[in-house]
Amino acid sequence: MSNMKTFRLASLALSLAASLGVNAYAQGGAQGTTAVGSTNTRTVADGQKMTVKGVVVRRNIDANTFEVQDANGVITTVALTDRTSIKTKGGFFGGGSTYGATNILRGLNLEVDGRGNSAGQLVASKVRFGDTDLRVARSISSRVDPVESRVGNAEGRIDQVEQNSQRLSGQLDELAAVSNAARGGAKAAQESADMAISGVNMTNERISALDDYTAQQSVNVNFRVGSAVLSPEARSSLDGIAQQAMKARGYVIEVRGFASADGSENANRALSQRRADAVVRYLAETHNIPLRRIITPFGYGEKQAIADNSTRAGREQNRRVEVSVLVNRGIMQPAPEMRPTKTEAATPPPTPQQ
Repeated sequence: MSNMKTFRLASLALSLAASLGVNAYAQGGAQGTTAVGSTNTRTVADGQKMTVKGVVVRRNIDANTFEVQDANGVITTVALTDRTSIKTKGGFFGGGSTYGATNILRGLNLEVDGRGNSAGQLVASKVRFGDTDLRVARSISSRVDPVESRVGNAEGRIDQVEQNSQRLSGQLDELAAVSNAARGGAKAAQESADMAISGVNMTNERISALDDYTAQQSVNVNFRVGSAVLSPEARSSLDGIAQQAMKARGYVIEVRGFASADGSENANRALSQRRADAVVRYLAETHNIPLRRIITPFGYGEKQAIADNSTRAGREQNRRVEVSVLVNRGIMQPAPEMRPTKTEAATPPPTPQQ
């Protein structure tokens, strides 16, 4: 009688732990998701000419369309064609760089000219945006896309934990029947319940660490006075860190530029930004590192010096770019495993009653 009571308590603990783990994940996913409302949408009349300015909030690559939300919160669906001109805003003579449709990313601030079609969409003839706006959108994409991918992987692992929990629940029922004729079943059931609770806790910890990055490798690249040109030594250092980065899973690269105290503060700030941009260009062009993997480079100027600017050796150390490979801590953690206890492996399941 005492053994049966212990089995029921163990089974109740297993069910409660699995339920709490799944609910915790569902609540975390709901809080991290923002849905675009469908009440403030614009229908463009067929043939109506219109100019829309706003931010891209959704991109549908299969249909070659995207949604733009203006300053009033109104959403317009824009359709792209082979004749759509996609360029950055030019200077005095109206120049600018031409881009493909894949560069229209979520978070891009742009301007669209076009006419409506029978579906109420705005068929774009021209799409224009600034270089800075494109860099911001790429930075947003480099952060959001990896996180969305990791959340999808986490959902698959949660399903696996649920299946393991259901399997363990069935095994507990079988052990309860065996315990009526043999001793020791209660201890095995308790071990199985503890293992299930431990697996759910490990899964919750991995989900919590999805947005936490750990520096796996860092390198400092130094420059000459007033220069943003990479030396052969600097290129060799970047070659090494690029090879390490491409072997990692779920990585991003952080690039921070600095300058010594020579010259004015504004000049040093601009110089440090050019040095950071030179490093990003080398990684992208030489090693094909995707821009979505590179956090927006930033020039700090003469701030955050690591050595004394009053000495020549100190100024040489401060003329640098710091490059760090950051790896997601949640992906680095091992997935929980459900292993049967020795008693489970040794005790055959009871024969079902006919």
